[in-house]
Amino acid sequence: MEKPSPVPVSQIPTQPPVLYTGPRASSLPPTEQLQHLHYCVHSNPSWHETMILAFQHYIVMLGTTVMVSSLLVPLMGGNHGDKARVIQTLLFMSGVNTLLQTLIGTRLPTVMNASFAFVIPVMSIIKDFASGNFEDDHERFVHTMRAIQGSLIVSSFVNVTIGYSKLWGNYSRFFSPVIIVPAVCVVGLGLFERGFPQVAKCVEIGLPMLLLLVVGQYLKRLHERTHFLFERFTLLLCIVIIWAFAAVLTAGGAYNNVSERTKLHCRTDRVKIPYPFQWGAPIFRASHVFGMIGATLVSSFESTGAFYAAARLAGATPPPAHVLSRSIGLQGVGMLLEGIFGSVVGTTASVENVGLLGLTRIGSRRVVQISTGFMIFFSIFATIGISFIQFTNNNSMRNIYIMGLSLFLAISVPQYFNEFTVSAGNGPVKTNAGWFNDILNSIFSSSPTVALLVGTILDNTLDAMNTAADRGLPWWVPFQKRNGDVRNDEFYSFPIKVHELIPTRYL
Repeated sequence: MEKPSPVPVSQIPTQPPVLYTGPRASSLPPTEQLQHLHYCVHSNPSWHETMILAFQHYIVMLGTTVMVSSLLVPLMGGNHGDKARVIQTLLFMSGVNTLLQTLIGTRLPTVMNASFAFVIPVMSIIKDFASGNFEDDHERFVHTMRAIQGSLIVSSFVNVTIGYSKLWGNYSRFFSPVIIVPAVCVVGLGLFERGFPQVAKCVEIGLPMLLLLVVGQYLKRLHERTHFLFERFTLLLCIVIIWAFAAVLTAGGAYNNVSERTKLHCRTDRVKIPYPFQWGAPIFRASHVFGMIGATLVSSFESTGAFYAAARLAGATPPPAHVLSRSIGLQGVGMLLEGIFGSVVGTTASVENVGLLGLTRIGSRRVVQISTGFMIFFSIFATIGISFIQFTNNNSMRNIYIMGLSLFLAISVPQYFNEFTVSAGNGPVKTNAGWFNDILNSIFSSSPTVALLVGTILDNTLDAMNTAADRGLPWWVPFQKRNGDVRNDEFYSFPIKVHELIPTRYL
């Protein structure tokens, strides 16, 4: 029996059978700017809108400031008055550093706020003085603060050096969209471990707040006026409503017979201008300084991820290498000021406030600059990474492997380090050199740091020479050069004539 002759290729149907007769989804081309932004980095809403939006940014950053202070000050031996002064100092320095970054740093609408990356080295300093001979807890608190000051002052020169020497900018030239996707993603994912656990500390307040934020996204579709209110001011409206609800519970005695821990998180009735060396002369100890250096490097990685996310949400081009260099250098200057004024930790670009850019769709630089006024006055209250994937080859198994492994390690490794620290009282790295332990434990406890390190190594070594187009480099590289794209100056040039006062190499 003869086999049937094969059908000629020319006669094979080229169109598959039509199984779906509804409207076809169009193929969406990559877009360099997100759609539906109401205001980008250099456009501004009306002044009354600006003030309200700025106040929202202030409220968002206040949460982290209070959280860090409430965690560290009691362990240092400080009382409620000491905690209030620490919060005031953090607010003041956050306002100063945010203003500096938006004026002569990245020029992006990013808020600089207290960084959890510094908790590990600060905890080491606290332990060193826990058994010291002090007259009382307040003296131990002051002594610990002076040691933290000294460590911040010395370690700040690491960021100043890697920034203004352009080392950080040169390192960023190894980046590509393949690296930025997991790095920016984990900047936001890193907040998840502080998300519902914080809600659960006072679930009768936290859960309604979470639900109201979600419901607000539906309410804005009811009417043109509700759309404006819930699009721009969802967070502020939710805080006002939930605060009023919490005040009613407090006044009604709902928290009279509960634990002190619940009172701290739920009650509404428990909630001096900073000056240089307010705690006394700094104390310098080499082991403390080396430990703090690890945290300063981590804060640089975290800020870099937040800057890329902020640029995307503000309608700007990805920050060029020279902009990243000057921003990290300026972050070091800010850390030096924090050490001089007596902050309990250094600052980094706040991912919570970057998320607010996406929630409100307002990427205006002016809004964030006005928010610094609230910070300074009251001291005297993310999924965006995925969008970078459109510029790469989504079907490349190489890219999928790199992004998948970077995300996996960036989430799982810090989770292991954090869980180990909680259970054992110290990080997994435990040698006789405490400063060495602090550096490695700080680095591997930070998701953005792990993502950028793993992504950079893999993307630049795994078949890197033959996959430039798959990596998105034809789109990416022009933005990384000073004159690579005409829009760079539009977003990142200094205001007025500042460029005439600063040497060209630092621009």
